[in-house]
Amino acid sequence: MEETNHIYPIFDRMLGRSDKETLLGQRGLMVWFTGLSGSGKSTIAIALERELHRRGLLCRILDGDNIRGGINNNLGFSPEDRVENIRRIAEVGKLFVDTGIITLAAFISPSDESRRMAASIIGKDDFLEIYVSTPLEECERRDVKGLYAKARKGEIRNFTGISAPFEVPACPDLALDTSRLSVERSVALLLDLIIPKVTIKK
Repeated sequence: MEETNHIYPIFDRMLGRSDKETLLGQRGLMVWFTGLSGSGKSTIAIALERELHRRGLLCRILDGDNIRGGINNNLGFSPEDRVENIRRIAEVGKLFVDTGIITLAAFISPSDESRRMAASIIGKDDFLEIYVSTPLEECERRDVKGLYAKARKGEIRNFTGISAPFEVPACPDLALDTSRLSVERSVALLLDLIIPKVTIKK
């Protein structure tokens, strides 16, 4: 019987990443937003998606609303579940990136270890870490759902920034403090970083 080099021989018959990127006319990339709840991660990601779409670039946003309610709906917020949450997001993100899609992930992802894991799964050459560095005080001020207030009363356990730690990224590719920067300025800075990386040279 003929031997195969691995147990997933179907991959040998599938179109490769370069075929997809050539079709789309763009390179796949993961833009990973990390920061406290209320820092502005999703707001910036949504504005960035619209601007990239306007330029004819295909994007996909991954955030708590479309991940926690679906593929990760069996996970809680324990340290172990938080790691598994990020692992699954990274694996899904890698599929998008390998299809040539610019993927915008907006998750608190509070630990250095979990962010390094995500970068390792996706591939460091395809991974941009964006730290939305808005101060805790401003995040609390914006909190329309009252989550921070509940966390301070002990009604929400393991809440990042209050009863669970957030490890500040040491060397992010870009830091954005939305208490100082407008959404428009934040998007402009992101475009300067992203466009050269997703452009296919002819």
